[in-house]
Amino acid sequence: MTEATGTRAGQRPPAEAADAPATTVPGAPSTTRRWRGGRPGSVGLPLLGVVIALAFWWLVTSGLSLVHPASLPPPQAVWDSLTLSSDVLLPALGVTTLMTVLGFLISTVAGVLIGMALAASRRAERMFAPLLVAVNAVPKIALGPLLVVSVGWGEKPILTMVFLLCFFPIVLSTATGLTTTPADLAELARSLNASWWQSFRKVRFPAALPQVFVGLKVAMPLAAIGAVIGEFYSDKPGLGYQILQYNGVGDTATAWAAIVLIAAMSIALYAALSLVERLALPWVRATTSAR
Repeated sequence: MTEATGTRAGQRPPAEAADAPATTVPGAPSTTRRWRGGRPGSVGLPLLGVVIALAFWWLVTSGLSLVHPASLPPPQAVWDSLTLSSDVLLPALGVTTLMTVLGFLISTVAGVLIGMALAASRRAERMFAPLLVAVNAVPKIALGPLLVVSVGWGEKPILTMVFLLCFFPIVLSTATGLTTTPADLAELARSLNASWWQSFRKVRFPAALPQVFVGLKVAMPLAAIGAVIGEFYSDKPGLGYQILQYNGVGDTATAWAAIVLIAAMSIALYAALSLVERLALPWVRATTSAR
């Protein structure tokens, strides 16, 4: 009788309660989720991808000899050329990286401002959107010789080429993000009698930042392409300039070494931009479903 009254109906004894698995509070991070969020394969999997690509490259050039070495040298020849010409290629890498970053920053500022202007006025969007599409559709490599005549030698044609390749995705993503503010957030701003500037600064622009970063990540590899194309028609001794020089004398291995450095630079800049996105938008990962 005492045991029956001491333990209420449906209540577990202390021993059973201690053995029972602990319930998880909704929204509380679990150990498994933290382990997934840390992504132990974030370094290993990209390295595995690089190894697979190098193995395929070696198989095509050396293993099966499907491609002539004059067109595509094997990986070991490219590596040897990279080490032998490092005193030329590494300073050229610094020049190309600087031009890429400067052009990307100019494109970011201009693209975001143009996107904001298009999002603020439907009349301006209808007026200038076709022109932006037309400029983006022009083959940029055809503008190279014209840029030399128009803006001269040096950094100007490189930065102009980077801008022409980068600005359109940034403009498009910014305008799309600012015109697709969630309805509940816009209604909340109106209910609080927020001014246009307060609504823009507190609601619309933060809500548009994920879209803006999508455009920035699309534009980052294009910035590297624009810098290399601009160096084809410039006197700056970047990697694009070195590709023309080494290819002109038949040293395709060193030219491919410069191409490999361009690819590595693009990966590093894209990873840096992704890190900036994680630090600037911490709420995105918390409010979206993880893969």
